[in-house]
Amino acid sequence: MPNTRLFRHRLKDDQAKASRQILIGGNDDVASVFEALIFADYHQFYLTSVGNEPDYADDITDATMTERIIARDDVLVIFAARNMDVPVAVELHDSEPALNLSEADHIVDAGLNSSGTLLIAGCTDYLPDAAQLDAPTGDLKARVLFSGLDTLSEDGLEGEDRYRVQLWPGKADGVRVLKRWEEG
Repeated sequence: MPNTRLFRHRLKDDQAKASRQILIGGNDDVASVFEALIFADYHQFYLTSVGNEPDYADDITDATMTERIIARDDVLVIFAARNMDVPVAVELHDSEPALNLSEADHIVDAGLNSSGTLLIAGCTDYLPDAAQLDAPTGDLKARVLFSGLDTLSEDGLEGEDRYRVQLWPGKADGVRVLKRWEEG
């Protein structure tokens, strides 16, 4: 029988239409799923443990922008294509999920350390109101899949870009770009 877990997320009042409790069953490997629109202010959102207030401004470099990710033990920052609400899904797996390079435009492996509850927030979100999900405690590997990067409007405000974060137990060996998106 597939694992099914009820978990919570809270969003800002102006995103109340997306705020709900979700009960989703997955396949045998996927333990739970989080899905919501996250405001990617300054083209970024992040995952961190509850109680952290990460300061990663000094980590933003040309290399991290090209990789579209910053990965430290305390935070996983994802650089979105748009400075708007973007669809984000987070999956918790028992082990490394199968890799299919054709399912995304850009794919990066990295890691994160979890206290047991992760926040998912835009960089200007008020953290007490940020979305939360239960996650295993300790080191997690992360695979971030960026899709629909070629669908942005000319002004960059509209598009079908979406972001999926797959997490599973394990210690990552830095950031590895498995598939690189080249704009234009």
